[in-house]
Amino acid sequence: MNKRVRALLLASSIGLIIVAIFLGFLTSMTNPVSWILIAVLAIIPFVYNKRADKNELVWKEEYSVGVKVLDEDHKKLIDLLNQFKTAYDYHTSDEFEKDALDSLVAYTRFHFQREEELLEQQNYPDFEEHKEQHRKMIKEVERFVALYNEQGHEALEEVSEFLSAWLINHINGTDKQYSKHLNDNGIV
Repeated sequence: MNKRVRALLLASSIGLIIVAIFLGFLTSMTNPVSWILIAVLAIIPFVYNKRADKNELVWKEEYSVGVKVLDEDHKKLIDLLNQFKTAYDYHTSDEFEKDALDSLVAYTRFHFQREEELLEQQNYPDFEEHKEQHRKMIKEVERFVALYNEQGHEALEEVSEFLSAWLINHINGTDKQYSKHLNDNGIV
């Protein structure tokens, strides 16, 4: 079930609960069903927010690659990815979605360039392989951007899922591999 349908069902449910509360109070102000429904209505935002928080990526120290500037970039990428996911989840406007996607892509390019320059300066032995992973990622992101330009909002769910998985896997996998090399060369 897509997010729009879920949002519509949630809004409909809230509307029905409000109507049921009103009808219950028409019979009696002491009607326990109405009071129970008020409690349910009060709990809905907490449950909804708890569920929404699960979709958000959160920086964890275990993601650290041991290089402050790159960790800061990774934190910024997670923040931009969360902004993008928010733009997608709430579909406030096409402009907001496009801006969030463009910001994420631009910062990803910036980060890759910074990381590659640092790895090249420090003669990282797997530099070419790492750079190739970045090229593949950018190519995939460009494909998603083209798909978004073609299909609009509906193309973004795939983008969101791919980027979330890729970012964390890349940081915890490939990026962690250069940590020791950079740290041994005095880069922290």
